[in-house]
Amino acid sequence: MILSITFLLVGLIGLIWSADKFVYGAAAIARNFGLPPLIIGLTIVAMGSSAPEIMVAITASLDGAPNTAIGNALGSNITNIALVLGITALIKPLMVNSQLINRELPILVLVSGIAAFILFDQKLTATEGTILLSLFFITMALLAWLTLRDTKKEDPLLIEAQGDVPEGVSNQMATLWIVVGLIMLPISSHFVVGGAIDIARFFGISELVIGLTIIAIGTSLPELAACIASIKNNEHDLALGNIIGSNIFNILAVLSVPALIAPGIFDEAASGRDMYMMFGLTLVLFGMCWKMFGKRVVSRVEGAILVLIFIGYQYILFVPK
Repeated sequence: MILSITFLLVGLIGLIWSADKFVYGAAAIARNFGLPPLIIGLTIVAMGSSAPEIMVAITASLDGAPNTAIGNALGSNITNIALVLGITALIKPLMVNSQLINRELPILVLVSGIAAFILFDQKLTATEGTILLSLFFITMALLAWLTLRDTKKEDPLLIEAQGDVPEGVSNQMATLWIVVGLIMLPISSHFVVGGAIDIARFFGISELVIGLTIIAIGTSLPELAACIASIKNNEHDLALGNIIGSNIFNILAVLSVPALIAPGIFDEAASGRDMYMMFGLTLVLFGMCWKMFGKRVVSRVEGAILVLIFIGYQYILFVPK
């Protein structure tokens, strides 16, 4: 058991580190070949926080544990809203101003609804996986097009998107980091999935729950770190933008993986309890941030409520019925 826990922790650290280096190298190469920094920031760099979830989903699906992959996709979204946003708002209330968030929030609600519809019959098919992955590329292209059509230089999310793109990195060094990332990502994700499944079997909990909890929390650590760093610099929109963008990627890119690699029937709890929690929290996030509701602040009280919801959800998952 100690060895399994060690594998899990080492794997999570390696997964987050290697994902960051891979994205760094890929973004540098793209910039060196003339791709606009704004587009790189909104695509390659933005995908970086969801790279750990994608690799875990691939590894779990290939290892015959699609429930872990599904749990990681749903659990990461639940964790991002209830725990990451909750803790961030507790530290400092969040002001909501960015036009990019106003664009991404409706998209998040829409794709969450699509995911709920797909999961409702308790079966994932390759066709559904293809639809989700296609929607992922369409969404990325749409957001990039809307942003380029109506660029607001004062928008903090746009400034951050461009600022995160590395410059002055040689093609050789960028290629080295891409290779390092490509080697370390599958190795790290194998440790994470293997360790997590061993822990689940030891304690008699399902692979779905291990994906919803330990792995989801672990792979959401980059979002938590990014949000805390953002509010320390009074960049409130960046904290919300990280969460919204990551959740869109998790639904479309991560959830498509088990559908494409290991289609079939999955744990019924995912299509009920967990899907309702994910979609419900998405609507709560929409209500907190969308301007039509008047209030444009995510307060400490709301942050506390989110954290309590997360704790209550963990209780439901682990306490025997």
